Amino acid sequence: VLGNAYRDGVPGLLANLRQHWTLHLLSGDNERERDRLAPWFGGDSGRLHFRQSPEAKLRFVQALEQQEPVLMVGDGLNDAGALKAGHVGLAVSDDIAAFSPACDGILRADQLTRLPSMLRFGRACLWVIAVSIGLSLAYNITGLHFAVRGALSPLVSAVLMPLSSITIIGFTVTATHLAARLCG
Repeated sequence: VLGNAYRDGVPGLLANLRQHWTLHLLSGDNERERDRLAPWFGGDSGRLHFRQSPEAKLRFVQALEQQEPVLMVGDGLNDAGALKAGHVGLAVSDDIAAFSPACDGILRADQLTRLPSMLRFGRACLWVIAVSIGLSLAYNITGLHFAVRGALSPLVSAVLMPLSSITIIGFTVTATHLAARLCG
């Protein structure tokens, strides 16, 4: 009996992703693997879509994108339209130098199991950006307050302006580095 061989770590990867997101499988293959794959998708075989043409994958992602942002992960040129249609398209390839579809990122296939860490890191970076903007606004509002009152000399203002930029950059670099370590 011959069967498909899946990459090491894929069941754990899908279990991890399933805890936080709704997963769907879009495959151009036949349904022979449905029973084997259904437990990996939470036992819901309604999320498994087989015999999908590139156009059907594109339409599925476009329809889902109307309801919520979609991360489309694909591994072939037949996924190019769906990769482009998703909020984020991530191509998985064994040879990233020879693969350049219309997508937002390319992930080496041997690093696929790191996808949950990458998603956590992306969310952490959004937090870092929001805090950085807040700090910058606080600096500028405070500076404006003192400037309008005439409480700062031009020399002090000239020193504080680059100091605020350096502080924000320092915070951003440090927080991003810490987030990368924590996200794995």
